[in-house]
Amino acid sequence: MQPTQPPAGPDPYYGFAGCYRHPDRITGVRCVRCDRPICPECQRQASVGFQCPDDVRAGAATVRQGRTVVGAPVRSQTPYVTWALIAINVAIYLLTGLGPGSSLIDNTNTQLFQDWELVPNVVGFQHDYLRLVTAAFLHLGPLHIFLNMFALFTIGPPLERVMGWWRYLAVYLLSALGGSVAILLFGDVRQPVVGASGAIFGLFAAALVLSRLVGFNTRALVITIGINFVFTFSVPGISKLGHIGGFVLGGLASLALLGWSLNTRKPLTNRLRGIQVASLAGLLALLVALALWRTEQIHDQLFRELTAAHHTGAGAAGSPLSTAVDQAGENYSAVITAVEGPVDSADPTASADPTASADLTASGPRAPGR
Repeated sequence: MQPTQPPAGPDPYYGFAGCYRHPDRITGVRCVRCDRPICPECQRQASVGFQCPDDVRAGAATVRQGRTVVGAPVRSQTPYVTWALIAINVAIYLLTGLGPGSSLIDNTNTQLFQDWELVPNVVGFQHDYLRLVTAAFLHLGPLHIFLNMFALFTIGPPLERVMGWWRYLAVYLLSALGGSVAILLFGDVRQPVVGASGAIFGLFAAALVLSRLVGFNTRALVITIGINFVFTFSVPGISKLGHIGGFVLGGLASLALLGWSLNTRKPLTNRLRGIQVASLAGLLALLVALALWRTEQIHDQLFRELTAAHHTGAGAAGSPLSTAVDQAGENYSAVITAVEGPVDSADPTASADPTASADLTASGPRAPGR
Protein backbone atom coordinates (compact mmCIF):
# COMPACT_ATOMS: atom_id res chain seq x y z
CA MET A 1 0.00 0.00 0.00
CA GLN A 2 1.44 3.33 -1.08
CA PRO A 3 1.25 6.19 1.49
CA THR A 4 -0.65 9.28 0.48
CA GLN A 5 1.21 12.61 0.63
CA PRO A 6 -0.06 14.82 3.45
CA PRO A 7 -2.19 17.76 2.34
CA ALA A 8 -0.99 21.36 2.61
CA GLY A 9 -3.58 22.31 5.23
CA PRO A 10 -5.33 20.47 8.03
CA ASP A 11 -7.28 17.48 6.71
CA PRO A 12 -9.33 15.27 9.01
CA TYR A 13 -9.23 12.53 6.31
CA TYR A 14 -5.46 12.54 5.87
CA GLY A 15 -4.39 9.30 4.09
CA PHE A 16 -7.97 8.38 3.15
CA ALA A 17 -9.91 8.84 -0.07
CA GLY A 18 -13.16 7.80 -1.70
CA CYS A 19 -13.28 4.41 -3.45
CA TYR A 20 -12.83 4.74 -7.21
CA ARG A 21 -16.02 2.75 -7.76
CA HIS A 22 -17.93 4.04 -4.72
CA PRO A 23 -16.79 7.65 -4.09
CA ASP A 24 -19.00 8.00 -1.02
CA ARG A 25 -17.05 5.27 0.80
CA ILE A 26 -13.89 6.54 2.48
CA THR A 27 -11.02 4.00 2.51
CA GLY A 28 -7.33 3.92 3.29
CA VAL A 29 -6.52 0.87 1.14
CA ARG A 30 -5.21 1.21 -2.40
CA CYS A 31 -4.71 -1.27 -5.23
CA VAL A 32 -1.10 -2.49 -5.30
CA ARG A 33 -1.10 -2.34 -9.10
CA CYS A 34 -2.86 0.89 -10.06
CA ASP A 35 -2.79 2.73 -6.70
CA ARG A 36 -6.51 3.55 -6.84
CA PRO A 37 -8.41 3.60 -3.54
CA ILE A 38 -10.66 0.56 -3.02
CA CYS A 39 -13.32 -0.01 -0.41
CA PRO A 40 -13.76 -3.40 1.35
CA GLU A 41 -16.34 -4.47 -1.26
CA CYS A 42 -13.88 -3.88 -4.10
CA GLN A 43 -10.82 -5.38 -2.44
CA ARG A 44 -9.48 -8.60 -4.00
CA GLN A 45 -6.89 -10.50 -2.02
CA ALA A 46 -3.51 -10.72 -3.78
CA SER A 47 -0.23 -12.38 -2.86
CA VAL A 48 0.79 -8.99 -1.43
CA GLY A 49 -1.93 -6.54 -0.38
CA PHE A 50 -5.13 -6.07 -2.37
CA GLN A 51 -6.04 -5.46 -5.99
CA CYS A 52 -9.02 -3.75 -7.55
CA PRO A 53 -11.57 -5.76 -9.59
CA ASP A 54 -10.39 -4.24 -12.89
CA ASP A 55 -6.79 -5.31 -12.40
CA VAL A 56 -7.81 -8.80 -11.27
CA ARG A 57 -9.95 -9.19 -14.39
CA ALA A 58 -7.17 -7.91 -16.64
CA GLY A 59 -4.66 -10.26 -15.03
CA ALA A 60 -6.92 -13.27 -15.47
CA ALA A 61 -7.34 -12.49 -19.16
CA THR A 62 -3.58 -12.72 -19.70
CA VAL A 63 -3.20 -16.10 -17.91
CA ARG A 64 -3.18 -19.05 -20.30
CA GLN A 65 -5.69 -21.79 -19.53
CA GLY A 66 -4.19 -25.08 -18.42
CA ARG A 67 -4.10 -27.91 -20.96
CA THR A 68 -3.82 -31.68 -20.65
CA VAL A 69 -1.19 -33.74 -22.47
CA VAL A 70 -3.47 -33.95 -25.53
CA GLY A 71 -4.39 -30.25 -25.53
CA ALA A 72 -7.82 -30.44 -23.88
CA PRO A 73 -8.73 -27.68 -21.37
CA VAL A 74 -8.16 -28.61 -17.74
CA ARG A 75 -11.55 -28.57 -16.07
CA SER A 76 -13.74 -30.70 -13.83
CA GLN A 77 -16.50 -31.33 -16.32
CA THR A 78 -19.33 -33.84 -16.23
CA PRO A 79 -18.54 -36.78 -18.56
CA TYR A 80 -21.62 -36.32 -20.73
CA VAL A 81 -20.31 -38.48 -23.59
CA THR A 82 -19.73 -41.45 -21.28
CA TRP A 83 -23.21 -41.17 -19.78
CA ALA A 84 -24.70 -40.82 -23.27
CA LEU A 85 -22.88 -43.92 -24.55
CA ILE A 86 -24.05 -45.96 -21.57
CA ALA A 87 -27.62 -44.72 -22.02
CA ILE A 88 -27.61 -45.54 -25.75
CA ASN A 89 -26.26 -49.06 -25.18
CA VAL A 90 -28.77 -49.77 -22.43
CA ALA A 91 -31.67 -48.36 -24.48
CA ILE A 92 -30.78 -50.53 -27.49
CA TYR A 93 -30.46 -53.58 -25.25
CA LEU A 94 -33.95 -52.92 -23.86
CA LEU A 95 -35.33 -52.50 -27.38
CA THR A 96 -33.92 -55.86 -28.43
CA GLY A 97 -34.87 -57.54 -25.16
CA LEU A 98 -38.44 -56.31 -24.98
CA GLY A 99 -39.24 -56.72 -28.67
CA PRO A 100 -41.50 -59.42 -30.16
CA GLY A 101 -40.16 -62.93 -29.60
CA SER A 102 -37.32 -61.84 -27.32
CA SER A 103 -36.63 -61.44 -23.63
CA LEU A 104 -34.02 -59.70 -21.50
CA ILE A 105 -32.26 -63.07 -21.19
CA ASP A 106 -32.36 -63.96 -24.89
CA ASN A 107 -32.62 -60.74 -26.90
CA THR A 108 -31.45 -62.10 -30.26
CA ASN A 109 -34.79 -62.71 -31.97
CA THR A 110 -35.86 -59.15 -32.77
CA GLN A 111 -35.52 -57.74 -36.26
CA LEU A 112 -33.35 -54.91 -34.94
CA PHE A 113 -30.81 -57.37 -33.54
CA GLN A 114 -30.68 -59.35 -36.78
CA ASP A 115 -30.34 -56.19 -38.88
CA TRP A 116 -27.52 -54.74 -36.76
CA GLU A 117 -25.28 -57.69 -35.82
CA LEU A 118 -21.98 -58.09 -37.65
CA VAL A 119 -21.89 -61.01 -40.09
CA PRO A 120 -18.95 -60.61 -42.52
CA ASN A 121 -20.73 -62.60 -45.24
CA VAL A 122 -23.76 -60.31 -45.07
CA VAL A 123 -21.55 -57.20 -45.09
CA GLY A 124 -19.72 -58.51 -48.17
CA PHE A 125 -22.78 -59.79 -50.02
CA GLN A 126 -25.07 -56.82 -49.35
CA HIS A 127 -22.37 -54.16 -48.83
CA ASP A 128 -24.10 -53.44 -45.51
CA TYR A 129 -21.26 -51.44 -43.98
CA LEU A 130 -23.36 -49.96 -41.18
CA ARG A 131 -23.18 -53.31 -39.39
CA LEU A 132 -19.50 -52.57 -38.68
CA VAL A 133 -20.66 -49.81 -36.33
CA THR A 134 -24.12 -50.91 -35.20
CA ALA A 135 -22.84 -54.27 -33.91
CA ALA A 136 -20.84 -52.36 -31.27
CA PHE A 137 -24.12 -51.19 -29.70
CA LEU A 138 -25.66 -54.67 -29.40
CA HIS A 139 -25.16 -57.02 -26.45
CA LEU A 140 -25.94 -60.68 -25.96
CA GLY A 141 -27.73 -61.07 -22.65
CA PRO A 142 -27.64 -59.18 -19.33
CA LEU A 143 -24.17 -60.32 -18.20
CA HIS A 144 -22.59 -59.14 -21.46
CA ILE A 145 -23.98 -55.61 -21.27
CA PHE A 146 -23.35 -55.35 -17.51
CA LEU A 147 -19.64 -56.15 -17.85
CA ASN A 148 -19.14 -53.76 -20.77
CA MET A 149 -21.07 -50.88 -19.23
CA PHE A 150 -19.37 -51.33 -15.87
CA ALA A 151 -15.98 -51.11 -17.60
CA LEU A 152 -17.12 -48.01 -19.50
CA PHE A 153 -18.45 -46.45 -16.29
CA THR A 154 -15.10 -47.09 -14.58
CA ILE A 155 -12.59 -46.00 -17.20
CA GLY A 156 -14.66 -43.58 -19.30
CA PRO A 157 -15.07 -40.48 -17.08
CA PRO A 158 -11.37 -39.89 -16.27
CA LEU A 159 -10.40 -40.45 -19.89
CA GLU A 160 -13.07 -38.04 -21.12
CA ARG A 161 -11.79 -35.33 -18.75
CA VAL A 162 -8.22 -35.79 -19.96
CA MET A 163 -9.01 -36.05 -23.67
CA GLY A 164 -11.94 -33.70 -23.99
CA TRP A 165 -15.28 -34.87 -25.32
CA TRP A 166 -14.59 -35.00 -29.07
CA ARG A 167 -11.21 -36.74 -28.79
CA TYR A 168 -12.68 -39.26 -26.37
CA LEU A 169 -15.64 -40.00 -28.66
CA ALA A 170 -13.31 -40.34 -31.65
CA VAL A 171 -11.14 -42.90 -29.83
CA TYR A 172 -14.23 -44.86 -28.74
CA LEU A 173 -15.76 -45.05 -32.22
CA LEU A 174 -12.46 -45.76 -33.98
CA SER A 175 -11.75 -48.58 -31.53
CA ALA A 176 -15.20 -50.06 -32.11
CA LEU A 177 -14.71 -49.85 -35.88
CA GLY A 178 -11.19 -51.29 -35.55
CA GLY A 179 -12.55 -54.36 -33.78
CA SER A 180 -15.18 -54.85 -36.49
CA VAL A 181 -12.66 -54.47 -39.31
CA ALA A 182 -10.33 -57.00 -37.64
CA ILE A 183 -13.21 -59.49 -37.55
CA LEU A 184 -14.03 -58.71 -41.16
CA LEU A 185 -10.41 -59.25 -42.25
CA PHE A 186 -9.43 -62.32 -40.27
CA GLY A 187 -12.56 -63.83 -38.71
CA ASP A 188 -15.02 -66.51 -39.74
CA VAL A 189 -17.12 -64.88 -42.43
CA ARG A 190 -20.22 -66.82 -41.33
CA GLN A 191 -19.97 -66.05 -37.61
CA PRO A 192 -22.24 -63.31 -36.17
CA VAL A 193 -20.51 -61.06 -33.61
CA VAL A 194 -21.88 -58.31 -31.35
CA GLY A 195 -20.71 -56.16 -28.45
CA ALA A 196 -18.91 -52.98 -27.39
CA SER A 197 -15.81 -54.75 -26.06
CA GLY A 198 -13.68 -53.57 -28.99
CA ALA A 199 -14.38 -49.97 -27.98
CA ILE A 200 -13.75 -50.78 -24.30
CA PHE A 201 -10.39 -52.38 -25.09
CA GLY A 202 -9.53 -49.31 -27.15
CA LEU A 203 -10.13 -47.16 -24.07
CA PHE A 204 -7.91 -49.51 -22.08
CA ALA A 205 -5.11 -48.93 -24.59
CA ALA A 206 -5.65 -45.16 -24.49
CA ALA A 207 -5.51 -45.14 -20.69
CA LEU A 208 -2.28 -47.17 -20.76
CA VAL A 209 -0.59 -44.86 -23.28
CA LEU A 210 -1.56 -41.65 -21.47
CA SER A 211 -0.73 -43.02 -18.02
CA ARG A 212 2.74 -44.11 -19.09
CA LEU A 213 3.30 -40.73 -20.73
CA VAL A 214 2.60 -38.68 -17.60
CA GLY A 215 4.45 -41.09 -15.31
CA PHE A 216 1.51 -42.62 -13.42
CA ASN A 217 1.88 -46.01 -11.77
CA THR A 218 0.24 -48.30 -14.33
CA ARG A 219 0.56 -51.57 -12.41
CA ALA A 220 -3.14 -51.81 -11.55
CA LEU A 221 -4.14 -50.88 -15.10
CA VAL A 222 -1.76 -53.43 -16.63
CA ILE A 223 -3.11 -56.13 -14.32
CA THR A 224 -6.69 -55.23 -15.29
CA ILE A 225 -5.89 -55.35 -19.01
CA GLY A 226 -4.01 -58.63 -18.54
CA ILE A 227 -6.96 -60.23 -16.74
CA ASN A 228 -9.27 -59.15 -19.56
CA PHE A 229 -7.00 -60.64 -22.21
CA VAL A 230 -6.66 -63.89 -20.23
CA PHE A 231 -10.45 -63.99 -20.03
CA THR A 232 -10.62 -63.31 -23.78
CA PHE A 233 -8.33 -66.20 -24.77
CA SER A 234 -9.46 -68.74 -22.16
CA VAL A 235 -13.25 -68.53 -22.42
CA PRO A 236 -14.78 -70.04 -25.57
CA GLY A 237 -17.23 -68.05 -27.63
CA ILE A 238 -15.51 -64.66 -27.16
CA SER A 239 -14.35 -62.69 -30.19
CA LYS A 240 -10.58 -62.46 -29.79
CA LEU A 241 -10.17 -60.45 -32.98
CA GLY A 242 -12.65 -57.82 -31.83
CA HIS A 243 -10.73 -57.25 -28.61
CA ILE A 244 -7.32 -57.17 -30.28
CA GLY A 245 -8.48 -54.91 -33.10
CA GLY A 246 -10.06 -52.45 -30.68
CA PHE A 247 -6.97 -52.43 -28.45
CA VAL A 248 -4.60 -51.76 -31.38
CA LEU A 249 -6.76 -48.96 -32.82
CA GLY A 250 -7.21 -47.39 -29.38
CA GLY A 251 -3.45 -47.28 -28.93
CA LEU A 252 -2.88 -45.82 -32.39
CA ALA A 253 -5.59 -43.21 -31.88
CA SER A 254 -3.99 -42.19 -28.57
CA LEU A 255 -0.62 -41.77 -30.26
CA ALA A 256 -2.35 -39.67 -32.91
CA LEU A 257 -3.72 -37.39 -30.17
CA LEU A 258 -0.17 -36.97 -28.86
CA GLY A 259 1.11 -35.91 -32.29
CA TRP A 260 2.82 -39.32 -32.73
CA SER A 261 5.32 -38.42 -30.02
CA LEU A 262 5.83 -39.74 -26.49
CA ASN A 263 8.12 -36.84 -25.55
CA THR A 264 6.62 -35.42 -22.35
CA ARG A 265 8.83 -32.30 -22.57
CA LYS A 266 7.62 -31.38 -26.03
CA PRO A 267 5.52 -28.20 -25.66
CA LEU A 268 1.99 -28.07 -26.96
CA THR A 269 1.66 -26.06 -30.15
CA ASN A 270 -1.21 -24.53 -32.01
CA ARG A 271 -0.65 -27.13 -34.73
CA LEU A 272 -1.47 -30.03 -32.40
CA ARG A 273 -5.21 -29.96 -33.04
CA GLY A 274 -4.63 -29.99 -36.80
CA ILE A 275 -2.28 -32.97 -36.42
CA GLN A 276 -4.85 -34.76 -34.27
CA VAL A 277 -7.72 -34.24 -36.70
CA ALA A 278 -5.60 -35.23 -39.71
CA SER A 279 -4.23 -38.32 -37.96
CA LEU A 280 -7.63 -39.52 -36.73
CA ALA A 281 -9.06 -38.94 -40.21
CA GLY A 282 -6.17 -40.95 -41.64
CA LEU A 283 -6.91 -43.88 -39.33
CA LEU A 284 -10.58 -43.73 -40.30
CA ALA A 285 -9.66 -43.70 -44.00
CA LEU A 286 -7.40 -46.72 -43.50
CA LEU A 287 -10.16 -48.69 -41.79
CA VAL A 288 -12.66 -47.76 -44.50
CA ALA A 289 -10.22 -48.79 -47.25
CA LEU A 290 -9.55 -52.15 -45.57
CA ALA A 291 -13.28 -52.75 -45.10
CA LEU A 292 -14.04 -51.94 -48.75
CA TRP A 293 -11.23 -54.19 -49.98
CA ARG A 294 -12.29 -57.11 -47.79
CA THR A 295 -15.99 -56.83 -48.63
CA GLU A 296 -15.17 -56.97 -52.33
CA GLN A 297 -13.15 -60.12 -51.67
CA ILE A 298 -16.04 -61.70 -49.76
CA HIS A 299 -18.54 -60.67 -52.43
CA ASP A 300 -16.44 -62.10 -55.27
CA GLN A 301 -15.81 -65.33 -53.39
CA LEU A 302 -19.50 -65.81 -52.65
CA PHE A 303 -20.40 -65.05 -56.24
CA ARG A 304 -17.90 -67.63 -57.56
CA GLU A 305 -19.15 -70.29 -55.13
CA LEU A 306 -22.78 -69.67 -55.97
CA THR A 307 -22.02 -69.62 -59.70
CA ALA A 308 -20.22 -72.97 -59.45
CA ALA A 309 -23.09 -74.43 -57.42
CA HIS A 310 -25.60 -73.19 -59.99
CA HIS A 311 -23.78 -74.74 -62.92
CA THR A 312 -23.57 -78.09 -61.13
CA GLY A 313 -27.34 -78.07 -60.67
CA ALA A 314 -27.44 -77.30 -56.95
CA GLY A 315 -28.75 -73.83 -57.63
CA ALA A 316 -31.80 -74.61 -59.71
CA ALA A 317 -34.48 -71.98 -59.51
CA GLY A 318 -36.35 -72.09 -56.27
CA SER A 319 -33.95 -74.45 -54.46
CA PRO A 320 -31.55 -73.21 -51.76
CA LEU A 321 -27.80 -73.56 -52.14
CA SER A 322 -27.40 -74.69 -48.52
CA THR A 323 -29.58 -76.69 -46.23
CA ALA A 324 -31.61 -74.89 -43.63
CA VAL A 325 -30.03 -74.65 -40.19
CA ASP A 326 -32.05 -76.51 -37.62
CA GLN A 327 -29.37 -77.46 -35.10
CA ALA A 328 -30.00 -77.09 -31.40
CA GLY A 329 -28.95 -73.71 -30.06
CA GLU A 330 -29.17 -71.92 -33.41
CA ASN A 331 -30.55 -68.41 -33.02
CA TYR A 332 -30.44 -66.84 -36.42
CA SER A 333 -29.97 -67.67 -40.08
CA ALA A 334 -29.87 -64.75 -42.51
CA VAL A 335 -31.06 -65.95 -45.90
CA ILE A 336 -30.76 -63.63 -48.89
CA THR A 337 -32.99 -64.56 -51.80
CA ALA A 338 -32.68 -63.14 -55.32
CA VAL A 339 -35.37 -63.79 -57.91
CA GLU A 340 -33.75 -65.29 -61.00
CA GLY A 341 -34.42 -67.38 -64.06
CA PRO A 342 -32.33 -70.33 -65.21
CA VAL A 343 -29.12 -69.45 -66.98
CA ASP A 344 -30.22 -71.38 -70.04
CA SER A 345 -33.71 -69.87 -70.00
CA ALA A 346 -35.24 -69.13 -73.33
CA ASP A 347 -36.51 -65.81 -72.01
CA PRO A 348 -33.87 -63.19 -72.96
CA THR A 349 -35.04 -60.92 -70.10
CA ALA A 350 -34.43 -63.57 -67.45
CA SER A 351 -31.70 -62.77 -64.96
CA ALA A 352 -28.38 -64.57 -65.32
CA ASP A 353 -27.47 -64.02 -61.66
CA PRO A 354 -26.79 -67.46 -60.18
CA THR A 355 -27.43 -66.37 -56.58
CA ALA A 356 -30.83 -67.88 -56.02
CA SER A 357 -30.55 -68.10 -52.25
CA ALA A 358 -27.70 -68.33 -49.82
CA ASP A 359 -27.39 -69.04 -46.14
CA LEU A 360 -24.72 -66.54 -45.15
CA THR A 361 -24.40 -67.18 -41.42
CA ALA A 362 -22.70 -69.88 -39.45
CA SER A 363 -24.62 -72.74 -37.88
CA GLY A 364 -23.16 -72.00 -34.44
CA PRO A 365 -24.14 -69.38 -31.84
CA ARG A 366 -22.98 -65.79 -31.94
CA ALA A 367 -19.70 -64.66 -30.43
CA PRO A 368 -20.93 -62.48 -27.55
CA GLY A 369 -17.61 -61.19 -26.33
CA ARG A 370 -16.97 -58.18 -28.57
